Amino acid sequence: MSSSILPPEGEQLATGWEPDLPVADSLVRQAVLAHASWAIDTARRAGRPWYDGDTWAGGILGDRGPITNWIVPKQPVDPAEVIAAADREFGTSAPYLFVSAWPTPDLRPHGLGLAGHPPLMIRFPDPSVAPPTTDLEIRQATTSAELADAEKVLVEGYPLPELQPFTPGTLYSPAVLDSPTTVWVGYDGDVPLATSAAHDAAGLTVVENVAVMPAARGRGAGAAITWAATTRHSHQPAALIASDDGQPVYQRLHYLRLERWTVWVRS
Repeated sequence: MSSSILPPEGEQLATGWEPDLPVADSLVRQAVLAHASWAIDTARRAGRPWYDGDTWAGGILGDRGPITNWIVPKQPVDPAEVIAAADREFGTSAPYLFVSAWPTPDLRPHGLGLAGHPPLMIRFPDPSVAPPTTDLEIRQATTSAELADAEKVLVEGYPLPELQPFTPGTLYSPAVLDSPTTVWVGYDGDVPLATSAAHDAAGLTVVENVAVMPAARGRGAGAAITWAATTRHSHQPAALIASDDGQPVYQRLHYLRLERWTVWVRS
């Protein structure tokens, strides 16, 4: 078969997922690699198990609650192979989120449950947008005590019953203070009521761990704490995996739904 649009025989054709391809080959590639970085960075800095290879990355920060541990495929490979590799690296008892940019087959035979198909949302820098307002004081966590405040809000406000009762250091070790991750806390006086995190990787800001306590809802806290993380690196796009409750807030901040990802849970 011949055609003017076919490449020369034997030419290597990029799929977009080769390990040596530029990170910024596509926004989706950037988002995948940025979330892979999020999956390993906190665990690595805390001295916990982690793995980063060509096809997947993952970190095991704790033994309670899957949100503390992430497994992220970096290429469209067989998820069963990634799960088997993670079992070899981390054992079979650790809970985790399996976060895939691609549709997957049924992974229940491998011990996982389907959490859903949440949208990946992207926001591009736009200095014309006015910051949202709140009566809370939004500030960057710069001490272990402030990290503990952020953890408390996340565990109790999200909520994360698997991590209750709350124990400081479960989600953030002091090493986070000197890392690509910035943690934000919203205070009413001395009372922490909102939190978010911004992770800088692959030319994107990953916005994660957004939570607001009931006492701060309806006060603009969700938008303001998300804005702090979103604009931490104002020159680059921000990306997040949206919850159902969070989507309206993110859309008001000019986030766009890019595509749906697939999230499984091993509990």
